[in-house]
Amino acid sequence: MKDLTTGKESKLIFQFALPMLIGNIFQQLYNVVDSIIVGNYIGKEALSAVGASFPVFYALISLIIGLASGSAIVISQYFGAKDYKNVQKGVDTMFIILMVSSVIITIPGIYYVDEIFRLMRLPEELIPEARKYMVITLAGLVTAFGYNGTASIFRSMGDSKTPLYFLMFSTLTNIFLDLLFVLQFGMGVEGVAIATVISQAGAFITSIIYINRTHKIIKVRFFNLQFDKDIFKKSVKIGLPTGLQQFFVAMGMIAIFGIVNGFGTDVIAAYSVALRIDTFALMPAMNFAQALTSFVGQNIGAGKIHRIKKGLKSTIIMSASVSLSISILVIFAGGFLMKMFSPDAEVIRIGHEYLMIVGIFYVVFSTMFSFTGVFRGAGDTIVPMFITLFALWTIRVPLSYYMSLQFNETGIWYSIPTAWTFGMTASIIYYFTGRWKKMGVVKIKGKI
Repeated sequence: MKDLTTGKESKLIFQFALPMLIGNIFQQLYNVVDSIIVGNYIGKEALSAVGASFPVFYALISLIIGLASGSAIVISQYFGAKDYKNVQKGVDTMFIILMVSSVIITIPGIYYVDEIFRLMRLPEELIPEARKYMVITLAGLVTAFGYNGTASIFRSMGDSKTPLYFLMFSTLTNIFLDLLFVLQFGMGVEGVAIATVISQAGAFITSIIYINRTHKIIKVRFFNLQFDKDIFKKSVKIGLPTGLQQFFVAMGMIAIFGIVNGFGTDVIAAYSVALRIDTFALMPAMNFAQALTSFVGQNIGAGKIHRIKKGLKSTIIMSASVSLSISILVIFAGGFLMKMFSPDAEVIRIGHEYLMIVGIFYVVFSTMFSFTGVFRGAGDTIVPMFITLFALWTIRVPLSYYMSLQFNETGIWYSIPTAWTFGMTASIIYYFTGRWKKMGVVKIKGKI
């Protein structure tokens, strides 16, 4: 646990963000290793199928991700206020939400998976491989929810290091099992999916054992979880807008994949790989923003409002500096990065073109996310949701379709920084209105 209410703001946020960043790098290695092995040892068709599965999976789990984030913010504010009884209630309520939701999502997700892929215009020859990957991944959804739930609980109480250790072990297990199942046993995409599920289950189980044996404030007893209606309502109030935002973002990803899918296997494979690289490139910005969210939540709970502006300024500077460095790396080394995933020359060319266009604007994304981190930490998730959805559905998706008719797949890539620029501008304007100060569980008193 770490108290974020005392000490130099920039140092606290950086130290809190760094373990999360390392952890997320390891977590993304799940997907990256999957893609590298699939692209190099199974083929670009399988790589396209696995890549097309991601937005579908994300759409199915997005609402629950939002509710869990709402619970984490509630826990963070109660922890900042030293109300440990409600911290435990928040933990119990979060796990009930996650466990019940995993069952509700898995069954219809598996049943309708083919229809979803067809709505995305995924080429018919890629659907069987995509189905195999999705069905196994959905079957292990409860362990994915469980681990991410425990990680968010640790972070909400200022501990970003502990989940990292479990995740590092889990990632190394995943890499070993990927190589074993695919290279040794020839299991194809099924082996990749099974390796991921087993690794996530290991991280979940070990993190629960650790909590129950060592944690001083909370315990997780699955047969004795207590549902708190009041905390559930607060979690829904804060988390549902984020969940809806993530859901419509996922649907936007599906819509864009539907446009991309019309250009064939090479473009699908290149876009899938470029998104993997994008995720790594944008991860520092997201982690700095996540650290800022916990920082803001705790300081609001402790009544130390004056620290929020300083925390935001420090986050923007740190996040933008890292983003600029990554932009330079991605622009000049994009072709090499693409070669790691696929030996196909056309896939490499298309993916490199994407990175050249989008990579210049990573600092815009990082600035936008920094402001969003303040809003979420304060409990205001509604307006950021509308900003994101407007940027996606009014700008990016229509522009992707129109530009693709004029410039083929290249037009799709230009729509991404255009939407980011709008989101950043709108977030800055909303911050200076000050309306976000009135939305928290613990009300803000005083001037920031």
